Amino acid sequence: MNDSRTLALQIFDNITSQKQPFQMPTDIAVNDMAFVRMLVMTSLRHLPYIEQTINSLSSQKKSKSNLVKNILTLGACELLYMQSPDYAVINSYVNIAKKHLNRFTSGFINAVLRNIGRQKAQLQQADHGHFFNQTFKKLLQPSYDAKTIDLIEKSSISEPLLDITVVDSSSPIYELGQQLPLGTLRLHAKGKISELPDYDKGVWWVQDFSSSLPVKMLDNLKGKNVLDLCAAPGGKTAQLLSAGAIVTAVDISAPRLQTLQQNLQRLKLSPQNIICADAINYLNSTKEKYDVILLDAPCSATGTIRRHPEIVQLKTHQDVVNQSLLQSQILKLVPNVLKPHGYIVYCTCSLCREEGEEQILNFLAANPTFNTIDLTSKLPDELKKLADSHGFIRILPHYLSAFGNADGFFIACLQSSC
Repeated sequence: MNDSRTLALQIFDNITSQKQPFQMPTDIAVNDMAFVRMLVMTSLRHLPYIEQTINSLSSQKKSKSNLVKNILTLGACELLYMQSPDYAVINSYVNIAKKHLNRFTSGFINAVLRNIGRQKAQLQQADHGHFFNQTFKKLLQPSYDAKTIDLIEKSSISEPLLDITVVDSSSPIYELGQQLPLGTLRLHAKGKISELPDYDKGVWWVQDFSSSLPVKMLDNLKGKNVLDLCAAPGGKTAQLLSAGAIVTAVDISAPRLQTLQQNLQRLKLSPQNIICADAINYLNSTKEKYDVILLDAPCSATGTIRRHPEIVQLKTHQDVVNQSLLQSQILKLVPNVLKPHGYIVYCTCSLCREEGEEQILNFLAANPTFNTIDLTSKLPDELKKLADSHGFIRILPHYLSAFGNADGFFIACLQSSC
């Protein structure tokens, strides 16, 4: 277990100090992988409160080094939010400290963690669910008021359940979850995905509720020529193919396209083309014309913080600015490969309006031959609140609180009038 905690310490430091994305080594045992992931992710979800707790119980001077802070953070996380025995947690982190620090510092870590253990009940009760740091709040402020940011924060702190899209209504997988509006199945059972019912039959795939909506906003896809831009890992590609579309899937990442191919092979689905290319280069070079273009645009991914809490530590408003520029560059070229009266579905897993509403309104202002398709009528009554006055769909995590929340997402559907 010490080795697992040491690995978690390295990954946590990579995220918080080195500003690197979460990455799990490939040679780690499955049981260790689950523990390490849970420890790192839980620490990130509760980091502001853990830091506040450590600062209140320790000398700022002694705990200022990254290694000491990180050891205390992971130890406090286990004591407050995981089921590990206190003595095992404290001894493990003290032993890690002894290997890398002097005996005075390891003694200090021992004292702080024991103090947290003694006050566990009071500390747990005093946690009001703080998740966002000031940098991330600043990122959201151009889009939302303080009350809305608070609601997003509180609804994003919990680990999400697994959502899947199922294409066989008789599958026993339905016994393991709750069907949400528009068909997504939310599983209550946990475990290895490949061991769930009908995995080998290829009748379902993992796909968050929000991510499943863009394709569901389209009618009569059978036989339509569809360009799936930024397609990997292939959830929307699978939806398009299952609806009978003729799909060209394009993505810049060869490894992610390999994952897409593996996923589609399991599902027994075959796109017409799988192309590894930059979206801008492809749009500039292709001679093809498409009935529908699905652009799941590169974005800040801030809407996925329930599943990727490290994003709170990594993203800044400059990331939003950079992605917005790329989105507008891609959108500018999309009309060139669209058939007359064709459709564009634009979506991002971003919370930021700069990457959603503002992006599409700017596109419409520059392209008066395009009209907005009002998506309100595509939604059942219990979801109509997701549609705004423009007919766009904006999902914030707390909008789906009745169903256990969802990823943040934006969807717009446009049609060429000529």
